[in-house]
Amino acid sequence: MRLAITHETRYQYSPSVQTAQHVAHLQPANTPCQQVLHHEMQIEPGAPVEHSIDAFLNHRAYWALTHPHDGLLVRAYSEIQTQEPATALCRQSWESVREHFRYRGGQAGDVHSGFVFGSHHAPVHEAFLAYAQSSFTPGRPLMQAAQELTTRMHRDFSYESDSTDINTPALEALTLKRGVCQDFAHILLACLRSMGLPARYVSGYLLTQPPPGQARLIGSDASHAWASVYLPELASHASQGWLDLDPTNDRCGLASPGEDYVRLAVGRDFADVSPLRGVLQGGGAHTLDVAVTVAPLGE
Repeated sequence: MRLAITHETRYQYSPSVQTAQHVAHLQPANTPCQQVLHHEMQIEPGAPVEHSIDAFLNHRAYWALTHPHDGLLVRAYSEIQTQEPATALCRQSWESVREHFRYRGGQAGDVHSGFVFGSHHAPVHEAFLAYAQSSFTPGRPLMQAAQELTTRMHRDFSYESDSTDINTPALEALTLKRGVCQDFAHILLACLRSMGLPARYVSGYLLTQPPPGQARLIGSDASHAWASVYLPELASHASQGWLDLDPTNDRCGLASPGEDYVRLAVGRDFADVSPLRGVLQGGGAHTLDVAVTVAPLGE
């Protein structure tokens, strides 16, 4: 599948911002399930952009605006070739994975150990452990347990736009049993980590279909978020051991939930991979508009 993605962010400032520095994670990566055919980013006001790779191997862009400005436009455009996730059966029990990541003095660690620990948006807590435990019965394969937990979240939680924001704690969203994809990803991460398992946050996009007979609305889509859990037994597999889990849509797959998904960046939680963040000097009240369009290439 070939997809075209436009992600436009527009800020208006009143009064003007004097200087600003910004970091963006808006360039998708090449993965086992996707190939970047083209990517470009437009910034107004214009500024030199520095590109680098962050600690999680994501593409990162940085720029500084050193003069007063009353607005900012960032438009990222990408063309992506995607494919269905590869398949593999992993019978490794969840307990063996937990033990694999248990610290032992004098033994070499695993490069993915950092994803076992709680983070700001996805903390380790007994409430997440209590919710997850019924899926993780003794000796159950981790792949099967994680997929069952994803399905159970999809059944138990209600997707409600504007019911939460980025400052809503995952523990509160767990109690309320409602939220948006970002909340569900953080809850799933917290559940897996509370079980002693390595899990990471994934930001990206999902192709949605307009109602029958209606045209696709430009700018009406949104960025998406899901989680993935690491299976050491599949480290040499094309997926590099990562099983992607989307509780919002009850979709799972190795390296990707499906060919209609595009991965943007990965990290410990949203704070590591925010599409756009910055430090401003001056300014006051501001407005923010974000428009995302995901469509088959050429549509």
